Amino acid sequence: MDTVSEQWRQDLDLIIDAAREAGEIAHGFFGASPEVWWKNEGKSPVSAADFAANDRLQSLLLKARPNYGWLSEETDDDTARLTMDTLFVVDPIDGTRAFLNGEKTWCVSVAVVHRGSPVAGVLVAPALKEEFSAVAGGPAFKNGAPVSVTSGRNGSELVIAADEALVKRFDPTFRSDVRRVRHVPSLAYRLAMIADGRIDGTVVKRDSHDWDLAAADLILDRAGGCLTDLASNRLTYNRESVSHEMLVAGAPHAVGSLLPQLHP
Repeated sequence: MDTVSEQWRQDLDLIIDAAREAGEIAHGFFGASPEVWWKNEGKSPVSAADFAANDRLQSLLLKARPNYGWLSEETDDDTARLTMDTLFVVDPIDGTRAFLNGEKTWCVSVAVVHRGSPVAGVLVAPALKEEFSAVAGGPAFKNGAPVSVTSGRNGSELVIAADEALVKRFDPTFRSDVRRVRHVPSLAYRLAMIADGRIDGTVVKRDSHDWDLAAADLILDRAGGCLTDLASNRLTYNRESVSHEMLVAGAPHAVGSLLPQLHP
């Protein structure tokens, strides 16, 4: 077993333990009307649960890996991360709106990113008692069992999560074979739904961020799927800008079907 692989496995164990602890903290606020503030000019909520989970993750992870960088939705960005080969990319609660509305589809998302690519990732969804994880070169797991994306059987409908207005712009013939699922506010959890085969794919609106995507991207990749931009390029993380344009994710058959529908 090579040293690098062992390093990422040890990092995976570390972030799983930390994400579980953060998940327990966040779950303690779930359904208890935590204090809420608004950011991004009043467009995005952030709660006391987000900050509490973030503080625990930052304390546990940077104490264990003081030489790693840090990027979190709930921490002021420090450009020193750009000088780091390896960093933690964290969303303490992905799906805060769902969390505040009493919906269970939220999760703690933690990734280790090395030279622009995720090498270890975990999603912990305490309210659902679900946990997804993967390490570079290994399989993707849900609650300890391997998962994989759909195979695209001939004649079956394409099950996707996408904005209704966007789907209406698809070619009518293609659209007749598409079934939309109910919107899932947590982008990370939506990608996990592709990884375990519940849906075939999704379209991600512009302005998603590294912390929404990094852990779920690796889990989806190791489950046999992919996340790309509209030019079929895989994502690079830890750039100066951490936001992304429109993306498509899914099993290979779904991505291949969706991409032509998304070009002008």
